[in-house]
Amino acid sequence: CCLHYYIMRFTVAAAAVAVTSIAAASAFGAIKRSSSRSAKHQHFSVPNELLKSTTCDCKDELVLAVQLALEAGKNMTKHYDSKGTADENMGDLQINTKMNDADFATAIDVENENYISNEILKKFPGHVIIGEESTGTGTIPPLTNEPTWIIDPIDGTTNFASGLPLSCVSIGFCRDGKPYMGVVFAPMTNELYIGVQGHGAYRNGIRLLGCSGEKATKTLSHSVVNFEFGYARDEEDVEKMALAVKRLLQHGVRTTRTLGSGVLDLCYVACGRMDVVYTGIAAEGWKPWDYCAGLVIAVESGCTMSHLSPSEMDKSGYDFNLYSKNMICGVNSKVVDECRSCVLGL
Repeated sequence: CCLHYYIMRFTVAAAAVAVTSIAAASAFGAIKRSSSRSAKHQHFSVPNELLKSTTCDCKDELVLAVQLALEAGKNMTKHYDSKGTADENMGDLQINTKMNDADFATAIDVENENYISNEILKKFPGHVIIGEESTGTGTIPPLTNEPTWIIDPIDGTTNFASGLPLSCVSIGFCRDGKPYMGVVFAPMTNELYIGVQGHGAYRNGIRLLGCSGEKATKTLSHSVVNFEFGYARDEEDVEKMALAVKRLLQHGVRTTRTLGSGVLDLCYVACGRMDVVYTGIAAEGWKPWDYCAGLVIAVESGCTMSHLSPSEMDKSGYDFNLYSKNMICGVNSKVVDECRSCVLGL
């Protein structure tokens, strides 16, 4: 009888624990779903600080840029989701080479740029657009004082085509011949970066830290240093780039990285995931669409962005020449100077 009593008590207690666990799990699930929805809404919208600001006078352009970047990013997910599965069809990408086999565009690059450009001109018919795919291998149009959008419909096209997640949509906006606003969306990491001149930079709605704390004191020997080898393939260029890396390793750095997306390189330096990025040792230099949006995000997060070449290093921040083939950007000015001297052997 006593044994039966204890068995009954244990069964009731176990049932109560089970009910409590189920209720807790349900509550947790509801909280998770709710927070996920609110987080998604918060992450992928323009921060209220910018919308409410009385001095941010590119709100319409900013809201549009965010909408277009998100839509273009969504257009990339079908290929990403099918890559390496039975649903994959590489023929859908319609890969077209430009300068060489390493430099190419996909049909999605072209679709994204056409979509973004058409939507911009619907709302701002008097604005100028400079796009990577519309420019192709031709001469890049000059940047004037007219309101100008600089677009990279997919930065990191090789990563995208290969199914590697580090690629993004980059939309920059210039006023009076200088970068003013930048929006970058990386669909596979679900990160939206926003920067507006004089109003800070944000990742998923949260403001990025300025040059303070660890960012302010970082030195080259403790840095994650990033570079891209680009499309340079001849022997002399390869030797120059390899020598720069050799100098870094011999000097001593925490590590080096090559991610395959110049725009994300700048965004990652802006948020302190990496400490310095450089380009322009040889023929691997970047183009205006690689710089524009990322420059605003980096500068607004307190980074130093300048030219790698000592003859141009006085042009930094918003005075940076978007048409230059060399650049260096770091979390503080000291690490920029250290890295420049090291890779150039000065």
